[in-house]
Amino acid sequence: MRLVAALRATRYLLFLLVLLVALFVVGRHHPSYVLGVFIFIAALIVSVILHELGHFLTARKFGMKATQFFIGFGPTLWSTTRGETEYGVRALPFGAFVKITGMTTMDEVDPADEPRAMRNKPRWQRAVVMVAGSVMHFALAFVLLAFLALAIGRVNTTSATIGSVSPCVPASLKAFQQGSCADSQGAAPAKQAGIKPGDKIIAIDGKPVHNWATLGTAIRAHPAGQPMAVTVARDGQELTLHAVPATVPGRNGAYLGIGAAVIFQRYGPLGALGYAGSTFGQFLVGSAEAAGQLPAQIPRLFSHNSNQQGGVSSIVGVAEVSGQAVQNGGGWQYSVWDLLEIIASVNIFLGAFNLLPLLPLDGGHLAMLGYEEVRARLARLRRRPDPGVADLQPLIPVSATVFVLLIGLSLLLMAANLFNPIHLIQ
Repeated sequence: MRLVAALRATRYLLFLLVLLVALFVVGRHHPSYVLGVFIFIAALIVSVILHELGHFLTARKFGMKATQFFIGFGPTLWSTTRGETEYGVRALPFGAFVKITGMTTMDEVDPADEPRAMRNKPRWQRAVVMVAGSVMHFALAFVLLAFLALAIGRVNTTSATIGSVSPCVPASLKAFQQGSCADSQGAAPAKQAGIKPGDKIIAIDGKPVHNWATLGTAIRAHPAGQPMAVTVARDGQELTLHAVPATVPGRNGAYLGIGAAVIFQRYGPLGALGYAGSTFGQFLVGSAEAAGQLPAQIPRLFSHNSNQQGGVSSIVGVAEVSGQAVQNGGGWQYSVWDLLEIIASVNIFLGAFNLLPLLPLDGGHLAMLGYEEVRARLARLRRRPDPGVADLQPLIPVSATVFVLLIGLSLLLMAANLFNPIHLIQ
């Protein structure tokens, strides 16, 4: 089996492992958590299908012969032939694959199909076909981000309005991050004081607060265990309530036990495009930074202080966060926002990762096309013919090494996420 085929097979097996993990958590988590996990898996499958569709459509556009386009992997459940292409569905619905005739010099091609083989097409056309998979990831991410801004709106917590009141004082920093009341230190100060969702805090100890940032600063600066006067606006009236802030072990500052009301402000069409562009750039930079931090994080993957959102993760870890995004509630808008942002960020990462100049990734093939172009220009300067398509045979050992490293790293990250689950911080 060719190395590219082996990579695809292993990718589908990794997806299968994620599905098995998801099935395992069905009996251990709330149904809303399970729903979030399966939504993420479905989105990941759709992303891979779109990736392969990008290769397929551009190859057809340039007259290359594509003999197969299948959704899924394994035994064929159904197929039909339209023109020269067989379309079908296979038993394991983990993505898709397209078979383009003559992608490399190692492929055997019928002499009659040689003119339409990918390797005989202009380099710029081959480059477009190879980059099309990542473009589909990027396009999907951009559309999702623009949809969020246009249809739901961006989260705005500038108001000091209370959205939620915690029922307890968490017993530890980890319990605080998980929103857990197991082994709590009693009822939350806000709950004891009678603060309710919908109240707007206008002053702390008589000092006005105008937004959530200044409110948080005032609470954290107040000595824990000392009474605090909290002035709220409720039903058109001002009430002064008295609370005694507590402490959460491992967390700096006093703890009152309140959460911000989530207000969604929709963008116009141009604003939505601007938001999608800026957020896309932030996610792209974040992906690069996470990848750059990976070598230093590997020794700490299995330590108990490495389970925070924002570091490097596997698809198992992202599925965990997706489940938490739905389970944590806060309203359907909040859950949809979190899920679509997660899906968009994953697609940006996948698109960028596939463009790395490493065989057998798409970026490795693009690098070979660049090598061919440089070699052709040097040949022209020396008045020699174009050497043509580069032979990938000598690079098989290098590709195999990269392949093994990628699979090993994926399994390591997945094991770390299973041992040390990521917790969504809100």
